[in-house]
Amino acid sequence: MDTQTLKTFLALATFHNFTKTADALFVAQSTVTNRIAELEKEVGKQLFYRNKRSVTLTTEGETFINYAKRILDLEDTSIRDINSLNNYKETLRLGTTNTIYECHLYPRIRAYMQSSPNSAVKITIGHSDDLLRSIQDDLLDIIYSYLPFTKAGYACDRFAIDNLILVTNFNNVLYNNGIKKCDLVNSNYLYCHFALQEVGFFIKELFPPHFQFGFEIDNSTKLIPYLVELNGISFLPESLASSYIQNKTLKEIKLLDFNSPKINCYKIYKKGFHLHDSL
Repeated sequence: MDTQTLKTFLALATFHNFTKTADALFVAQSTVTNRIAELEKEVGKQLFYRNKRSVTLTTEGETFINYAKRILDLEDTSIRDINSLNNYKETLRLGTTNTIYECHLYPRIRAYMQSSPNSAVKITIGHSDDLLRSIQDDLLDIIYSYLPFTKAGYACDRFAIDNLILVTNFNNVLYNNGIKKCDLVNSNYLYCHFALQEVGFFIKELFPPHFQFGFEIDNSTKLIPYLVELNGISFLPESLASSYIQNKTLKEIKLLDFNSPKINCYKIYKKGFHLHDSL
């Protein structure tokens, strides 16, 4: 399976148009058409629906796109690793969620780099599900995730426990006396999608089924400016919110008749992998 063909497939899945795809790849439109036809012949399935205006992925195409990305990632990683041998004794491929990186990892990575100057470090920021797939594909050596992993051959160690706190703009006086569980539905709650298992379920269950939030985002560090500017409220890991609380940008809201769960953070790696002390 030719990687140029896979890149063409991904480009067409992005642009939904043969002409735009050809322009983006600096090839003739016939080249794009031929590559896609050969790919569909090779996999034995139609990957795109075609009409006069655009092309869209079939169900088989939607499934194949994840594999195409992983194949290209493997190729890129192998080339990087081979080339890094010329300058470094080893390369550490580390994956983490953005919030864990912001809250816990920077000092650990800095300590590792200071003590291991002959090692290169490659950091991938992503969602827990994607990171778990990558470590199983041998694209990463160690990942930091909110999701535990119990597959044979892998170690899963809890390395940090965080508190989940409800916060708002420091100048928001609506909740100076705290908040009851029943009042959350009528609040200006800004929803952040936490892939945190029990924590994610906890937040969802505070609201009616299929509740429509006025604002949703999948990155907790990007949520903070909206909390400040929109006078909204939201749950955040305490380690993420603490610096904003200290400088009086945010403040914690007291929970009057309910409690929030702890957040567990895990480091996951293949058994037998030499884990540096700082990590």
